[in-house]
Amino acid sequence: MAQLITDWLGYLAMSDTVSAGIDSPKVTKWLEANVEGAQGPFKFEFIAGGHSNLTFSVRDANQQHYVLRRPPLSHGLASAHDMGREHRMIDALQNSNVPVPRTRGLCNDIEVNGAPFYVMNFVDGHIIRDSAIAEKVLTAQTRTRASESLVETLTKIHAVDVSKVGLQDFSRHEGYIARQLKRWYGQWNAQKTRELSSIDRVHEELAKRIPEQGQATIVHGDYRLDNCIVSSQGEIQAVLDWEICTLGDPLADLGLLTVYWTGPGDEPSPWMSQYTTVSGFLNRGDLIAHYAKITGRDVSNIEFYRAFAYWKLACIVEGVYARYLGGALGEKTSAELEPFKLQTEAAANSAEVALSHLN
Repeated sequence: MAQLITDWLGYLAMSDTVSAGIDSPKVTKWLEANVEGAQGPFKFEFIAGGHSNLTFSVRDANQQHYVLRRPPLSHGLASAHDMGREHRMIDALQNSNVPVPRTRGLCNDIEVNGAPFYVMNFVDGHIIRDSAIAEKVLTAQTRTRASESLVETLTKIHAVDVSKVGLQDFSRHEGYIARQLKRWYGQWNAQKTRELSSIDRVHEELAKRIPEQGQATIVHGDYRLDNCIVSSQGEIQAVLDWEICTLGDPLADLGLLTVYWTGPGDEPSPWMSQYTTVSGFLNRGDLIAHYAKITGRDVSNIEFYRAFAYWKLACIVEGVYARYLGGALGEKTSAELEPFKLQTEAAANSAEVALSHLN
């Protein structure tokens, strides 16, 4: 995950996470019995996670390379850590135009590892997490291509016929934005640590301005460059982190992408680390225009979706902040918790700014 997300989620030590997150004897037995060709002993290494789903590298005795995903050790929303749901989406996309890893197996028996998990093939490539990596593994030309490929891959996700891939019953199709507003405003009111009038104002305004909802598509829910694997040529090799995927309004993905993205000529977003400011990456407007050109969708309301994305992120961060204050996610000092508070406020303020750009 990108640097600011990493900071406020607080990754655990790698060795501790492996020992806590993997029951090696039981998982070894399961892998050998359920993943064709897998042979122990297995080497498990922590790749990423925290209070997001945990990701482990798994190498077997024949140097076959897999990835294992399981829920975090400290759970947040149960719906955000549904291994069966995440596995089902990736498995459904195996023969689509969307690049995803090959799935190898799902384990719902919590006796094996204390929580459900699934296994997929490891995909070679780069995860662009910061400016140093972007400059090291990509040239200015391939950074441009990565920007284009990121958008083109998003259009492929939104073009999937959910009926043909068996996802027509994956979630409700209608009223996506209204349902999201209800869900996250409920979370805000249940967990808020203080009154923040901008959250209430933006919620009210968003609810009044919901654009007409067209046909539902797959919505990734957290689509950005560092949730993808990129080749040295700038092509997206695989889309990762499907833990909050659903069916709904595709422009929600585009709006969120532009919140996460700051191009070389863009006004900085307060949300993420600015690794896409390196020369060669496209600007936000170029991303939006490229998406509109490919899909033919009307993107004139994109500021609504940017406001919605900022508002939703404010609600999410407040929930993490509240759980830390309550001791559910471990001990942190007041100084360590201050960025959570400031990030919530910055996101809420950015939502109001985005709304002010609407007619």
